[in-house]
Amino acid sequence: MLSKVVTASIVGMQATKVEVEVDVVNGLPAVNIVGLPDMAVKESRDRVRAAIDNSSMEFPMQRVTVNLSPADSRKEGTHFDLPIAMATLLSTGQVKSKLLDGMVVIGELSLDGSIMSVNGVLPMILELKSQGYKKMILPIDNYNEAMLVEGLQFYFATNLNDLVTKLNSDIDLITSNGVSNEENHTLTIEDFDEVSGQETLKRAMEIVAVGSHNLLIVGPPGSGKTMLTRCLPSILPELNFEESMEVAAIYSTAGLLKNNTNTLKFRPFRSPHHTSSATALTGGGRIPRPGEISLSHHGVLFLDELPEFDKRSLEILRQPMEEGIVTISRSAGTFTFPARFMMIGAMNPCPCGYYGFEEKGRSCVCAPYQIQRYVQRISGPLIDRVDLFCEARRLEYEDLTSTRQAESSLSIRKRIAKARNFQLSRYGNLNLKNANFNTAQIKKYCVLEASAEKLMAYAYDKLKLSARAYSRLMKVSRSIADMDLSEKIEEKHLAEALQFRTTSLFQRS
Repeated sequence: MLSKVVTASIVGMQATKVEVEVDVVNGLPAVNIVGLPDMAVKESRDRVRAAIDNSSMEFPMQRVTVNLSPADSRKEGTHFDLPIAMATLLSTGQVKSKLLDGMVVIGELSLDGSIMSVNGVLPMILELKSQGYKKMILPIDNYNEAMLVEGLQFYFATNLNDLVTKLNSDIDLITSNGVSNEENHTLTIEDFDEVSGQETLKRAMEIVAVGSHNLLIVGPPGSGKTMLTRCLPSILPELNFEESMEVAAIYSTAGLLKNNTNTLKFRPFRSPHHTSSATALTGGGRIPRPGEISLSHHGVLFLDELPEFDKRSLEILRQPMEEGIVTISRSAGTFTFPARFMMIGAMNPCPCGYYGFEEKGRSCVCAPYQIQRYVQRISGPLIDRVDLFCEARRLEYEDLTSTRQAESSLSIRKRIAKARNFQLSRYGNLNLKNANFNTAQIKKYCVLEASAEKLMAYAYDKLKLSARAYSRLMKVSRSIADMDLSEKIEEKHLAEALQFRTTSLFQRS
């Protein structure tokens, strides 16, 4: 007897509908799975057999053929276990319910019949919803991410025996309400009022938050580079609905969403160690999974001790920083992951950490060639993609012991929200960030006043700016003007952007 059950396949982040067809006929007992299955799918024959036998049901002692349609696309993952089991039970008449007609089934089976969670559920159900499917059977552990999608009906299964009993009697479906704007999410993060001094760096952080720019911080050890960067999420605006769903889909594919409800509201903050490989940053595996730069989508990628990263790892950032995506080619195909992030880099000026920041009793002991070799670990093209440079000076004793209360993250966040609302009124439904302008948008939105135009012409020749550096300077100027709620970029806005363009360490643009 032939039966069909609908499920989905996910390769990279691309989900597609798959029909699981099972045909049970007389013949020597055998189970054949066709339709380009990978090893995990082929092994499901043993998991399904054991799960059915251990759930007080009978696996057919006949010839069983399983086809995963469309048969010309590769299938990988363990989430085909449950649909194969349900289609087998339908073929043998052990499940009589017609509720499976038009219902999606996703889940992995344990040998005892328990239904286990799977990765990538969110992209799969979003794709199937777009094709008109409204009812789905999922593992109970995927409850949180499934309920993010509004207007679907779910049954969250715990084990195969209970699921079959419900299907043969009466099954109760839960209707999802989607993401709630009133849902209470909490995130413990550092606050700017905990940091003494470094007002220039705080100002740079504020500009970064307004325009989603890239920032490189240079300073001696212990000057607060890392601590201030970890305060940045406290002033970033919450994710809107579209951004939230994009980020949630990435985390679902990576298997990080189930117990991470903060992903729904707060922007990601990823801080990979400097020993991380290029594969860890971009994503890896035979069928690639999202890497750190994709997990930072719509958030912050913090690279502490920037020169200590492998040079190849740093160079792969060049395409994502420019285009907002990362493309990975493998023998199985080409995969594209979103990667629109704010890159915050922190570094010492030299191996000992004090070149250009000589303080009382602490002077640089590095030879000139050591400093040059250390700085040259970061290539010119990568530096050209940085929007702002800022130096973090050593804090004085008076800064650390001052009783003056530093400005809180909440106060700064209110200013950023006002600037973002000003941008929203200008861009409308385009959902633009200043850092993501293309050439046409720079000409349209980055209009200089006459005095600012003269300053830009002088700075372009004096600093020998590249075309990319010019564009990034205009974008930063636009963000500073937005903080003053100014439609045009004034001379003072451009002058401040120029101050953040170079440091004494990088005399290049």
